[in-house]
Amino acid sequence: MNLHGVSAGCRAHTLLRSVLPMLLATPCSEVAETNPMPSDKPAVHAAQPDNAMSRYPHLRPNDRVGDLLNHPAFRGFSHRMLPWDGQAYDETMPLREIGQLLPYHSQVDLGSVVASLNRMVDDANAGRTVFYDFHTEAEKRTNPALRHTGLFFFRGRPGAPFAVIAPGGGFSYVGSLHEGFPYAEAISKLGLNAFVLKYRAGLGGRVATEDLASAVSYIFQNASTLQVGTAGYSLWGSSAGARMAAAIGSHGAAAFGGQPLPRPSVVVMAYTGHSEVTASEPPTFVVVGEHDGIARPAVMEARVAALRRIGKPVEYHKYPSLGHGFGAGQGTSAQGWIDLAVRFWEKEIRTAP
Repeated sequence: MNLHGVSAGCRAHTLLRSVLPMLLATPCSEVAETNPMPSDKPAVHAAQPDNAMSRYPHLRPNDRVGDLLNHPAFRGFSHRMLPWDGQAYDETMPLREIGQLLPYHSQVDLGSVVASLNRMVDDANAGRTVFYDFHTEAEKRTNPALRHTGLFFFRGRPGAPFAVIAPGGGFSYVGSLHEGFPYAEAISKLGLNAFVLKYRAGLGGRVATEDLASAVSYIFQNASTLQVGTAGYSLWGSSAGARMAAAIGSHGAAAFGGQPLPRPSVVVMAYTGHSEVTASEPPTFVVVGEHDGIARPAVMEARVAALRRIGKPVEYHKYPSLGHGFGAGQGTSAQGWIDLAVRFWEKEIRTAP
């Protein structure tokens, strides 16, 4: 397996420690990328307004981290929206500085972050569930780290296929604010359903991928209640998250403790050093920045070539002037790549045997 730029990650990690006085969940030496339920599990609902006239307020760019953590629409799960497990955050930090919490990411666009958060506020105001806890209380008592997991749901058309998005963060944190929620908002605007996975961080790729397998199994088992179609689902991941998505694409959810489910119709991979190729890979969409020093384009291009040699449909984009972790790429040469990925996904659904 290719490692996730340990030296570069450690420098970024050291910078983070100097800027924010946080106890980090894992030591820097563990920040390398590595490859990696039942229907009675309860949903956690966003608290509803006290009366029909009350509304949860939108977040604003000038708000602070404390406004997000204490927002009534996110009561009970707001800490799982932020990247680091078990952290005490500086609640006075302005949201415009949120990128300081994401040391492996670049091009953090405040407008996209706030818009995706407000989409969840709007859903909560409409009485829709925005967060699902896919592990039971009994499981969490046995394994307290499972309290850091969950699924955020951005609805598209009822019955439309779903995507599960696994953000990156070197398996040390989960960058949902940058490459989870904005992806899901864009996908759902196109009519498809999207879930953002909060997985356990700091425990390596295998554990994180087990959370992805469990989450996909939960969605399949509750598809009728969630009003999502299971045929043609896709897995999306960025950096470490792309390793997780690709691992399930290669081996299936059951190989990571999930149910024996169909493989995803498409895997969407953004800037990752994942290189494994099996004989039964799904169609794959790939993006990377030309100046990525962590997930070098040459590594991704080698995997693209290997997929094409075994006859798998692949679409590959390398974007100029970008490094690692550019997310949705708003305002950069990569802007619009999510729309391209959705078109690829829809085409594969239409042409599937």
